[in-house]
Amino acid sequence: MKARLNYYKRIFSAYLIEKNSHLSFWHGEPEVNEKASLSELGEYYMPFLYKANYQGPFDEKGIPMLDYKGKIGKQYNPVAIAQYGLGNYNLYKKTKNYIYNEKFIKMANWLLNNIEKNKYGVFVWNHKFDWEYFQTLKAPWYSALAQGQGISLLTRAFIETKEDKYLLIANKAFEALIRERKNGGVLFIDKNKNWWL
Repeated sequence: MKARLNYYKRIFSAYLIEKNSHLSFWHGEPEVNEKASLSELGEYYMPFLYKANYQGPFDEKGIPMLDYKGKIGKQYNPVAIAQYGLGNYNLYKKTKNYIYNEKFIKMANWLLNNIEKNKYGVFVWNHKFDWEYFQTLKAPWYSALAQGQGISLLTRAFIETKEDKYLLIANKAFEALIRERKNGGVLFIDKNKNWWL
């Protein structure tokens, strides 16, 4: 009962009272990036410009944090960090402004430094907070979205810098996408042999 009450307090605060909550990062107009290509790695298929213009909070190193309010408070979210990096990468490719490149690489470095092996020995980006959804996800938890967008950011960092460390971690992170959940990955194969991430 107490957990449910905390959940409603947090939701009420984020949706109705505070203007600057985690929602200010997630809520924007989804768009398709017309400059994205299916045949070569370049600009990400979503512009994420509103995410690249996120107003914070940030930590002392410039890494975005999302304020979930309530008991959860300010947290690093690997998906948000990857999307912020991809948005800045797209801005860099459009404008050639080095400030955006600097932010993009900073996010890629955060991903390098924060990947961890789960109990199955699979490399994942963990969310280090409990998340109340249909059921509570207990920290640490990981997701296909974090894996996929983290890989997307790191492969672009490799293309830009030619530094193998980005490709090495992207390859390690990829394993979670092809390993079933019961074995520490994010893949679910249903009774009809359909793959779900």
